[in-house]
Amino acid sequence: MIWLTQQTFDRLTAELEERRGPIRAEIVERISAARDEGDLKENGGYHAAKDEQGTNEARIRQLEDMLSGVTTEPAQDDGKVSPGKVVTHKFDGDDEESFLLAARDVADDDGIGVNVFSPESPLGAALVGHSTGETVDFEQPNGRVAKIEIISAVPFSA
Repeated sequence: MIWLTQQTFDRLTAELEERRGPIRAEIVERISAARDEGDLKENGGYHAAKDEQGTNEARIRQLEDMLSGVTTEPAQDDGKVSPGKVVTHKFDGDDEESFLLAARDVADDDGIGVNVFSPESPLGAALVGHSTGETVDFEQPNGRVAKIEIISAVPFSA
């Protein structure tokens, strides 16, 4: 399940509708106009519009897939690390740091105030399911193992 803020969900839904409607129609018009110019082998405008069409259709599929498995419901306040929570932790005994566990698209929202890590990121995946007070061994990308103490895991609120 992907967790998004309502702001992110609304922004991505609007982008999807824009890409399905006006953007798709405008690209089709440019392809049609370029076809009317004749020889397609050497028609740069045609090839550019076809490339843009492919990019737009790929983004539509990406948004459809993402939005089909989304929740904007507040996370349960149970002290466990899960999507939709602000996790405060100490990394190898250093100062406390916090991050929001959510889809990376949430990072573009106004007023988030903390870093955003996805549940699939190495840090997110290492902490998901663990509870406040636990210390988790985290294998860093360089292969070293660090100890991460979970200080708190509380539902995000805007």
